[in-house]
Amino acid sequence: MRQRSSGPGIRRPVVAGSFYPADPVCLEAMVRRLLSEAPAIPTTILPRILVVPHAGYVYSGPVAATGYAALQTAGEGVERVVVIGPSHFVGFAGLATAGAVAFATPLGEVPVDPDLTGRFEAMRRVHARPAAHDREHSLEVQLPFLQLTLPAVSVVPVLTGDADPVAAAAVVDEALQSEDTVVIVSSDLSHYLDLEAARRADSRTASAVERLRPDEIEPRAACGGTALRAALAVARRRGWRCRRLDLRTSGDTAGSVERVVGYGAFVLGPLR
Repeated sequence: MRQRSSGPGIRRPVVAGSFYPADPVCLEAMVRRLLSEAPAIPTTILPRILVVPHAGYVYSGPVAATGYAALQTAGEGVERVVVIGPSHFVGFAGLATAGAVAFATPLGEVPVDPDLTGRFEAMRRVHARPAAHDREHSLEVQLPFLQLTLPAVSVVPVLTGDADPVAAAAVVDEALQSEDTVVIVSSDLSHYLDLEAARRADSRTASAVERLRPDEIEPRAACGGTALRAALAVARRRGWRCRRLDLRTSGDTAGSVERVVGYGAFVLGPLR
């Protein structure tokens, strides 16, 4: 893992100590434990797109770890990761890069890939918007998992605002032109239903994801729905496959069963 620096252009962590431990020793121990406890799920799919949740680790960490464990076993040759997810706090049109040279976590810094970032920013409706990233957790929480599973990669963090899936799909498609690049879609599923209602709703969403049917993702079915629909559209055009790795709720992991949030992990790509 890379050491921290005090230079300019470093996006500092904002949810360390709330969504995940701020102490690097505790954080590394927690992520390694989650990865070690993740079930080994055999698949013939080469991971090019990974869909994982972005809540606090005590809630969604076990589901995210199932996805990252699958990516780790097939991560040889991966040099860049595009992490794309929703903006929860700042409204804007289109998609937003971070305007940063690196993203920091308690485990160190992950460099932002300047070449792919520049290619994105040359596209329609993609702009550097550092303020959109300042408070956002949906991308930050993915980084400690990446630091421990693919420690040598660079990243390109992208937030979706008011963007149609066509514009988001263009970004995903551009990223996947390079065989050494993986796309991580950061998305939770249903929000604040009771446990059984959430399981029914998330089962419908998971079925649409597995069948690569972006039009069947209901409007409130996933908070990262724009990126999720975009990824499904790209995978479908490429003739790829999808495998569900995990599907649970906060009621299954650490929370109340009265108002839960749904989490899923999926891997998409060509057959090996």
